[in-house]
Amino acid sequence: MTARRLLNRAVHTAWEWTQRVGDITPGTRAGDRFGTLGEGVAIGFPTASVMNPASIHVGRDTLVGRHVTLSVGYGPGDPGAPARGLVVGERCVIGARCSLTAHESIELGDDVWLGQDVFVCDASHGYQQPDVPIGRQFGAHAPVRIGAGSWIGHGAIILPGATIGRNVVVAAGSVVRGTVADHAVVGGSPARVLRGYEPGLGWVSSSGDLRPEVRISLT
Repeated sequence: MTARRLLNRAVHTAWEWTQRVGDITPGTRAGDRFGTLGEGVAIGFPTASVMNPASIHVGRDTLVGRHVTLSVGYGPGDPGAPARGLVVGERCVIGARCSLTAHESIELGDDVWLGQDVFVCDASHGYQQPDVPIGRQFGAHAPVRIGAGSWIGHGAIILPGATIGRNVVVAAGSVVRGTVADHAVVGGSPARVLRGYEPGLGWVSSSGDLRPEVRISLT
């Protein structure tokens, strides 16, 4: 076996071990810094950034991928950071490289799944002061809510003030603002309703195409 092959194997073995033991879980030093970290939670290592974890609350059995940003406030140790700035429900899945950046309030209900590279933020930047750099013009806070059971596709952007209902599908790459009703399927930039749910019938598109309702017991 060549020296390069041995070194390659050693590096990958060490990195795999580091990733396993570096996960943030209940009972670890990093986990103890969170406001709440429920039983069965695992936050993949390495993270991109975890800022003000005391303001972050994660429900049980939630899985968070690697290189994810979980952030509350405007900087480490921000005295104005809200006590429950970022709240994630139970059994959620947050894909790799997602960014959840809360300045006032972002809430995910139970069983919310985010694909990779999803961006969620509750504040933006202003632009109305012509002599002040945009990055120094902080916009108003507008809380974000994502209802239980919703699926947010790869690369979607959830803008400040968005309120997404229960069991909503957001198509990959969509940009969502405003209110989305329960059981809707939305997509596009800006996102629009592609299908709406009609009880007892199914999901109907704007053209009248029907995808029938199916009920399967999960017990």
